[in-house]
Amino acid sequence: MLLMLFSIGTNYAAGLGISYFLERDRSLSKIVLGVAITVNLGLLLYYKYANFLVEIVQEFGLYLEYDHKSILLPIGISFFTFQGISYLVDVYRKETKVQENLFHLGLYISFFPQLIAGPIVRYHDIAEEIRERQTNIPLFTEGIIRFVRGLAKKVIIANSAALIADQVFSLPGSEISIISAWLGILCYTIQIYFDFSGYSDMAIGLGKMLGFNFKENFNYPYISKSIQEFWRRWHISLSTWFRDYLYIPLGGNRKGLGRTYINLFIVFFITGLWHGASWNFIFWGLFHGLFLILERSKVLNTGKWPIFVRHLYVLVTVIIGWVFFRAETMAEAVSYLGSMVGASGGENVTALIYINPYSITMIVLALVFAMPLRVWVNNMVAKSESRVLTTVYQTVIYFFYIGLFLFSIIELAQSSYNPFIYFRF
Repeated sequence: MLLMLFSIGTNYAAGLGISYFLERDRSLSKIVLGVAITVNLGLLLYYKYANFLVEIVQEFGLYLEYDHKSILLPIGISFFTFQGISYLVDVYRKETKVQENLFHLGLYISFFPQLIAGPIVRYHDIAEEIRERQTNIPLFTEGIIRFVRGLAKKVIIANSAALIADQVFSLPGSEISIISAWLGILCYTIQIYFDFSGYSDMAIGLGKMLGFNFKENFNYPYISKSIQEFWRRWHISLSTWFRDYLYIPLGGNRKGLGRTYINLFIVFFITGLWHGASWNFIFWGLFHGLFLILERSKVLNTGKWPIFVRHLYVLVTVIIGWVFFRAETMAEAVSYLGSMVGASGGENVTALIYINPYSITMIVLALVFAMPLRVWVNNMVAKSESRVLTTVYQTVIYFFYIGLFLFSIIELAQSSYNPFIYFRF
């Protein structure tokens, strides 16, 4: 709490300073911005990356007197740090007015629905709603439905898939058969999408209940036909944040192909590092960056491939990337990839212990709901222009979500297994 209050106070004072000097001496305004960003990133560097940096130094044979146990990672620091930086940069760019009310800025930085799990909300997107927002029954109802959808994603689908993924990844590499390995990473692929997007849905739903309209954070990323498209659909608030506050300031694609590739490399190095202080996360970021460069350079000219092949290429690439994201170390990730191609020699019969009617049902539901089926049905009903059909459809939807909510509560009550994967980040 003290750290968050310090962050709020620092960004409030810096915003006032940036705004004041903008009309008098832009160079001083830039200095204030630079100092404030340094303070924000300094907090993030100390609390999130100090242990990792010390480990790197010690790998080079240098000993540091250092008590790593005294540094605890504050919940939500990555999110509220990035939100603070985006506010300051937007004030400097004159894309938003400075917030002179300390409590209003404090509300923006500490807003509880999305504080610990995203999405990253831009200040200028909700500035008007912070000042004066509208709450009404239709918006509140929409928020409830959105929240229940996210809760069900997390509790019913993500947790069910996580149970299998955690069991497979906990096995020694030599015991993981090829079928178990693919089952484990498929379940993790399901878990991470429905967990991340589920929390985003809950945050967006809570925001609507309180009169705030957050932008979408996930748009069915697993139906993508290229890695570029995947990143336009996956964790949209993060990818657009890096685009607007890192990639474009670095020069974007305006300074030739070579500089564009370097900028992409830097952005995805930082993207991986942002997710966690580990070589695994860094490799995962660079892995995606490499494929973006290959696609942009037309070495991988996916636009000429059959659609099925393009979908398959994206899914296989993303799944291989998730191995590094999920494994604790690089050695574990490499060993797991070996199991996926049958190098471990594990018994395939062991995979059967993870298969039961419930897990199969959850996996099938996950595959179905990873596609825009709901959007398609909504559009079909809207095009029909039939009041009777619309009324019946809305009634069915309301009862469906009531049942979904009750089933989610039952799942939470009867199971002690409810992983919070954001602790790793």
